[in-house]
Amino acid sequence: MTVLADAVDRVLEVAVAPSFTRIGCAARSRLEHWATVDRYNLAGRVVVVTGATSGLGLAAARTLAADGAGVVIVARNETKARAVRDGLREAARGGVEVVVADTGDLDAVRRAGAEIAERHARVDALIHAAGALDETYTVSPQGIEQTVASQVVGPFLLTDLLVPLLRAAPAARVVWVSSGGMYAEPLSVDNLEMAPGNYNGTRAYARAKRAQVTLAELWADRLRSDHIAVHSMHPGWADTPGVRRSLPRFRRIVGPLLRTPAEGADTIIWLAADDGAPVQTTGLFWHDRRPRPVHRLASTRRSDTPAERQRLWDWCLDRTSRSTGQR
Repeated sequence: MTVLADAVDRVLEVAVAPSFTRIGCAARSRLEHWATVDRYNLAGRVVVVTGATSGLGLAAARTLAADGAGVVIVARNETKARAVRDGLREAARGGVEVVVADTGDLDAVRRAGAEIAERHARVDALIHAAGALDETYTVSPQGIEQTVASQVVGPFLLTDLLVPLLRAAPAARVVWVSSGGMYAEPLSVDNLEMAPGNYNGTRAYARAKRAQVTLAELWADRLRSDHIAVHSMHPGWADTPGVRRSLPRFRRIVGPLLRTPAEGADTIIWLAADDGAPVQTTGLFWHDRRPRPVHRLASTRRSDTPAERQRLWDWCLDRTSRSTGQR
């Protein structure tokens, strides 16, 4: 990195908005001379991507398949998933498969884990990109608030189920796609599931994203000896179907400064494919190919205690009926 690139990066981060918009990725990619993510040769690698039928997950799956990876799409809508699979196959150098599962339904996640293990001897990368900001309170089949079920508990379970396959890969990694919105929310297991009477979709989403970052750090500690890298990241503000549906006013305000899905997915792909920093480190939170602090506010930093982190881990074990998690 050059002195100029470091200085520009610091200014962008302090200002927040330019960092999160396409201004940030445009400036950084030029000043830091990013290699494009379509240059990788991923032949023989298997990448599992949840939420790959739209937005960032779809953008990541498209590039990874074009780079030669065998991509396994995990999606709840079979018709949509198969249509996406057929579309990706036109440009894919690797195979594209579908596993039907709602990440918020733990029984479906268990079936998905078994199906992936039946088809593949290893998984080189697992990308948790499934996620939606829903303003209506609903619960999963297991009675867990849906945002938490699909973005925290389900991904925790899928990670645990796929650890044996990740261990079988020479440079495996797990990528959690979080959000910059998590900066506003502290880690609180008691407040993770919102009640119907005070449910707020934006806050529920941000709390789940905070939990994802913490879980990525906890998984990184547990899987370090297996040489499985675990990272989380935030993509900035991208113009995805989820943003168009859930945040129309925000989208009108930010307008053309929103990142494209491909720009938002760049760091996801880089973390899943690059054999440099993404596998030489673990447990980091990334934005635009640089590690970032997980706290911007003193209040969230105070909440991030060893005891609360252990409570989150134990809470996930309890909700998924796992005994200790893979170690």
